[in-house]
Amino acid sequence: MTDNSLFDENDPFGLPPVVGSNAPLEYTVSELSHKLKRVVEDEFSYVRVRGEISKVTVAKSGHVYTAMKDSEAVLDAICWKGTVSRLSVKPEEGMEVVCTGRLTTYPGRSNYQLIIETMELAGQGALLKMLELRRQKLAAEGLFDPTRKKPIPFLPRLIGIVTSPTGAVIRDIMHRLEERFPRRVLLWPVIVQGQNAAQQVTDAICGFNALPADSPYRPDLLIVARGGGSLEDLMPFNEEMLVRSVASSAIPIISAIGHETDTTLIDYAADLRAPTPTAAAEKAVPVRTELLARAQDTERRIISAARRLLQQHRVHLQGLGRGLGDPKRLLESGIQRLDHLSSKLDLGLKNWLHRRNALVNELAAKLSPQHLTRQVRDMLRILSGYGERLVHTEQKIIRDRTIKLQNLSGMLESLSFERVLERGYAVVFDDAGEIISSAAKTATGKKIKILFRDGEKKATVEK
Repeated sequence: MTDNSLFDENDPFGLPPVVGSNAPLEYTVSELSHKLKRVVEDEFSYVRVRGEISKVTVAKSGHVYTAMKDSEAVLDAICWKGTVSRLSVKPEEGMEVVCTGRLTTYPGRSNYQLIIETMELAGQGALLKMLELRRQKLAAEGLFDPTRKKPIPFLPRLIGIVTSPTGAVIRDIMHRLEERFPRRVLLWPVIVQGQNAAQQVTDAICGFNALPADSPYRPDLLIVARGGGSLEDLMPFNEEMLVRSVASSAIPIISAIGHETDTTLIDYAADLRAPTPTAAAEKAVPVRTELLARAQDTERRIISAARRLLQQHRVHLQGLGRGLGDPKRLLESGIQRLDHLSSKLDLGLKNWLHRRNALVNELAAKLSPQHLTRQVRDMLRILSGYGERLVHTEQKIIRDRTIKLQNLSGMLESLSFERVLERGYAVVFDDAGEIISSAAKTATGKKIKILFRDGEKKATVEK
């Protein structure tokens, strides 16, 4: 019996002994579930399970619920949020993995499940299969499209290097740059192997791209490099988030991961792939001595071509000069013609002045006082005639208008109503002074006014 004497030590389930009865003991559902949970956890506290992931569900809490299966069985599995960030591979449906952890039960659904502590791919074949599926997925999104790759600058001002600061890679790159064409280098130190390597390299690429365009620390070219290693060692450079950061980088990137035979997914997304870190340095800058030699050769060729061109122009000018003849002879005829025109100009100017002088004298003669006096006298005589005609015309117009006005006045007088009153007629007005032209407009007792030739009288209308 145990210390508390409640359970029998010989009973593998720790059930209490049967006292005085052959009938089996009764348990509540919770009691039996608890005992089964303890037995399973004690017996399978550490297990390694190999299988294919059939489904992956990430809860809002961050926990991952999945299932492992083979041809005959299915095992539910859980990876808690704190463990997910430490996994070397992210669980994806269809992956064949080996998980370590412990078995437990979930009484709420009466099933057993695996609590995952670590996860790794089951063999290199499964790893390659997973990488190929991921490559096809990213290629379908256009991340590896050659048309989106940016050109590598011919001679970058500043080169950013993302690698480990302690490995041989950075020394090889710096040595090769020093040999070919020394350039300023800005190192972003990262780890290049392990669980956090992909995140650090991604942060480095994003950090370089986040620098302002006018910043003196923004590189013109990035090199992401590390030395050789196994497929598992190079896995951080196959992570999807790192591949996407390389593809979206505004700064051109050269990838130099592993040896020449090693290929990672960022090699497809990078703008240029170098087989080794040393080769990346060679692709990043030209050879300075070769550029100097080319510049000197170009200079010699330019000087030689200029000399030949000058010689050709000299010969051409000499030929043209022979065709022109003696310049002095050409000028002699011009000088003679200029002298002739100059003499004609002097004579012509004198003649023109003589004609203008004669014209002025002629006009001056016409402007003599006798001539002006005669013109004024003639004009006064004309104006006097116009004045007499104007007086006679004015009197005639006034006489004609007076006669016409008298005629119109007599006609108006004959048509006046006062002449009608003289013939015995009268005009009837109402109180308002309006003429009453009809008996219908009067009423009995209404006051009226009657206008006669020699005065007016007031009256009252009777029936």
